[in-house]
Amino acid sequence: MIERYTRPQMGAIWTDENKFRKWLDVEIAVCEAQAELNYIPKEAVDEIKSRADFNIERVLEIEQEVKHDVIAFLTNVAEYVGESSRYIHLGMTSSDLLDTANALLMREAGEMIRDDLRRLQTAIKKQALEHKHTPCIGRSHGVHAEPITFGLKMAMWYDEVNRQINRLDHAIDTISVGQVSGAVGTFAHIDPQVEAIVCQKLRLKPAPVSTQIIQRDRYAEYMTALALIGSTLEKFALEIRNLQRTEIKEVEEYFSKGQKGSSAMPHKRNPISCEQICGLARVVRANAIAAMENVALWHERDITHSSVERVILPDSTILIDYMTNRMAHIVENLLVYPENMMRNIEMSRGLIFSQAVLMQLVRKNLTREKAYKLVQDCARKVWEGDYDFKTVLLADSNIRNYLGEDEITACFDLSVQLRQVDTIFRKAGL
Repeated sequence: MIERYTRPQMGAIWTDENKFRKWLDVEIAVCEAQAELNYIPKEAVDEIKSRADFNIERVLEIEQEVKHDVIAFLTNVAEYVGESSRYIHLGMTSSDLLDTANALLMREAGEMIRDDLRRLQTAIKKQALEHKHTPCIGRSHGVHAEPITFGLKMAMWYDEVNRQINRLDHAIDTISVGQVSGAVGTFAHIDPQVEAIVCQKLRLKPAPVSTQIIQRDRYAEYMTALALIGSTLEKFALEIRNLQRTEIKEVEEYFSKGQKGSSAMPHKRNPISCEQICGLARVVRANAIAAMENVALWHERDITHSSVERVILPDSTILIDYMTNRMAHIVENLLVYPENMMRNIEMSRGLIFSQAVLMQLVRKNLTREKAYKLVQDCARKVWEGDYDFKTVLLADSNIRNYLGEDEITACFDLSVQLRQVDTIFRKAGL
């Protein structure tokens, strides 16, 4: 199922082919910078650029012997380039290559996820505008509270996705950093201007200070941004799951012809897509914790972060790409049942207008405490018996001492409850 909602381009980012291509881009950029500063011959760079290449199988073969992926890669590239290969990787350390290339990969993945979020936001906006004035019940603690509209629920989602886009943009900026500073970040064997030129060529910022690596708080921020996106997607999915419950049935995942929900019960229509999103969000959050564990390393670096990142970077970006596109598909095809929303509003027999009655009594110069008790006593009769709230209020002498029939009836006007919907939509940019 993941393949259906994950674009092939996202998986392709993390292939050996794309990874080694980025490595080669970095190495060539360094050679070009060295030549611009007259540290290596320009003719050698021309030869490197024209001949440099790699063969994945050959790189992996060499790695089996040398047990070092960067050396294996450089050895294979040298086989293509020949004598001028001595200028490749000159004055660099492995992490100059790895971390600068990682920035390119993470930026590429992040920009793709940004596009996914915009697709989701567009789908949410459509639902928000379509159901801007579709009344439904608001719930707190799972219990009926006061009326809202389904469009307002979608407007809140729209605003939250916008925050996630902004967070992701900041995280992409944070990780878009390169380094070419040598074994412990001191530029002992390479000019700092090389780093500046390389980063400009690759549209990165030079790390202000580096050790042997780009500092992993940057990666942790990126991974946390992905985890927050996952948590938002889980929040949306959980809401749909709850609203799809049989006794509520206000919305429903699209259920295609021929789809089956249970091996035992032919009637079942389960919110399986939303359940998958809720489950996968846990994986993305766990990966963010692993990224935080990578921040603290020995001295100028150790290698404990490396094996972790080979798993969590592709896994989390691929999962978020999948989850976001799947949620967009769910929202685009969401089945919405306004008649059931109205049925649920009416289920409480008018109790959801209790605050309006309370406010009317306070306007009659009652203390809030006294007004609250009068309304609560009437509400209790509705909870405990088969009564209509307005009928109880009209029959209650304590209430009628302060409110006439027209005043009580006015408290049950749904349009008054929802009169600020347009204002909220404007605040949300909708």
